[in-house]
Formats: sequence, C-alpha cells, structure tokens
Amino acid sequence: MADDKIITPQKFIEELRRFQKGSVTRRHFLGVTGLGVATAVLGGAMPGLKPRKAYAALSGTVNLTTWPNYHNQENLDAFTKKTGVTINMNVFGSNEEMLAKLQAGSTGWDVFVPTNYTISTYKGLDLIEPLDLKLLPNYDVASQDQRFTSEGTIDGTVYAVPKNWGTTGFVINTKNVTQNPTSWKEFWDLTKGPLSGRVMVHDYQLTTIGNALKYFGYSFNSNDEKQLAEAEKLMLEAKPHLFAINSDYQPSMRNGDAWVSVAWTGDATQLHRDLPEIQYVLGKEGGEIWTDYFAIPKGAANKDAAYALIDWLLTPEINAKEVQAHGYPSTDARTNKLVSKEMLENPILYPAKDLLTNLEFGAAATLTNPLRAEIMARFKSA
Repeated sequence: MADDKIITPQKFIEELRRFQKGSVTRRHFLGVTGLGVATAVLGGAMPGLKPRKAYAALSGTVNLTTWPNYHNQENLDAFTKKTGVTINMNVFGSNEEMLAKLQAGSTGWDVFVPTNYTISTYKGLDLIEPLDLKLLPNYDVASQDQRFTSEGTIDGTVYAVPKNWGTTGFVINTKNVTQNPTSWKEFWDLTKGPLSGRVMVHDYQLTTIGNALKYFGYSFNSNDEKQLAEAEKLMLEAKPHLFAINSDYQPSMRNGDAWVSVAWTGDATQLHRDLPEIQYVLGKEGGEIWTDYFAIPKGAANKDAAYALIDWLLTPEINAKEVQAHGYPSTDARTNKLVSKEMLENPILYPAKDLLTNLEFGAAATLTNPLRAEIMARFKSA
C-alpha cells in the first residue's frame, strides 16, 4: 500500500471487529486493510475469509449420487458456471442400492450422500475415502450440531461431513383423508382398510420394515427374527392395498393418485409449501431420525472437483439456499442464521421435543442383515 493509505493498528482492529459483526462486507474489509492477497493466511482465524478451492483449475464432470428432490438446482448451475465442471446427478431410493452399486465396482461416482448408519460399513469394506479437511475450508466442525456429526468420524478419522438431518414420518392429503392418524398402527390399519389403493411406502428396507416394526411397538432397528416375522406378515397383508412402493413419492402425492405416503422431512416441507392440505405426521410410537453426509468413494476419478463441490455446498450462504429449496434442516449454526425465520419455526423441519423423544438413528447392523434383505425382496415380489 502507498504510505498515505497505510492503515493504523487501531483502525485495523476497528475494521476487523466490524467485519466479524457483519457490519461491513468482505470486499470492504479486504480493500480497506489491504489484505486481499492475504486471505489464505487469515483463513484459519476468520471463517468468513477461508479460501475456497482453486476453481479455475477444475475441469471435466463431477458425478454426484444423491436422493430425490435433494438439491437447489440454481446452486448446482452456479457451481458449473463458476468452475466449468458439469454435474452429472444420479438419484437412488435407498442406502441398500448405494451399497450394492459400490460393491459391484466401477460406479464412476465422485461424491455421494450416505446416511449416518451406513458409513461404518463403507469404511469396513474400504469403499470410502478419508477426507482431507484442508480441502474443505467451508466445513467448520465448531459450527456443527454435535448430535449429527459423530458417525462421519471413525477412530479419529473423518470419512464424511454432514449435509443435513431429518426425520421419517408420513404425509397425508387432508382434502381426501377424513381420518386423522397419529401413529404407525393407524397408518397400516388405514392402508388395509378405508385408504386401500391410496398409500405409498418407500422402496427401502430400513424405513418400510422399521415402520412395520413400530406397529407392534418394537425397535425401528430390530433384527430379532420373531419380530421381523411379524413385521413381514403385516407388510404382506398390506401389499395388495398399496398404491405403490417408491421412494420418489412426490409426483403421486401431487397429482392426487396417492393420498398418504411414508415421507422424509424435506419432501413433506416441499409438498406442504405447494399444497398446504398435505400435512406431515410423526408416528407417536417413534420411528427414525437421521443425518445424511457428503462422502467421496474410493477410486473417485475427479477428486478435485468432488472436494470443490462439497465445499461449495457447505458454504453457509449456498447451504442456506439449499435448505430453503429442499426443506431439510442444516446441522450448521452458520447456515441456520441465514435461513428464514419461517423455516426455523416450521414444525415439519423442527418437530416438538416430545415427538423427537422416541425416534431412533438407524443402526449399522440393519444395512447388512440378510434376513431384512430377504423380507424386502419377498414383499416387493408378492
């Protein structure tokens, strides 16, 4: 800087405090203090100044494997515009499908979105990369809700970082359904009775079997053979009465073919936002609470772009746009400060504490239990 523009220590501290409080922009702070070229040096002490991936050096395609209705397309388009990297998205309906695909090899995936209970299995099978957090400067562990981070770290090594969290319940179109079910018992009984032909369940053993187990008051994660047999009997009784078995249930709920469906938080948020008559219910017996993560599979061909995409989506400003679009709550306190008050007070995203009490995180043993896989296969083929 020229001598007449040298900033005094006192002025520097004043500007630093203003920046930290959000009173001035990053551009203003860097310009006034002359630290535009020193951003990387300050990154560790000032999260707002953390350097991002050298986007200009990126190229090719990044293959993202994720869940239905789970991203803000504008954010993905902005990443492509900024980097020149094309995003190829693959959508899956269950963690069992993801695991089977990875075990088969040659997926071509660069980034995928596994659920909390699956990460230890991926690590045990050597299917997942340990993450270099230096390449994710926008991930700040101190800003994370610790309830939702533990399963991404195994033996002190981080293999996955949280995307968002949610619950599994069911949605009801109240224009068509006069009953007011509040439990999984009522859900299954109505499926076999007055709502025959109008109900959907996930193509996903964890939730479909788990919510059948809840009918009897058993654990969502039970692997007890007798309890699983009871759950299978219920599922087979319900099968002829179902409209469909599909994890992408929004189209059928929107066009009125289905009136009730097992649902995740974000889909319920999106449906209720567009169709207020569609309500979300958490079964009073309990059910599932979960966290989804970003991870990089072994053998990712475009690892640089994978890190850059994850880091981009973890940027608080970008992440807040994700939350606004997909309706799943963030695990990041910085993001939550940028999300609308209306969303933060939405009971679909943030249910009352008493409704969360009976919810269970999925257990790793359910993913690889062959009996559960057999039950789901028999149910789908019946």
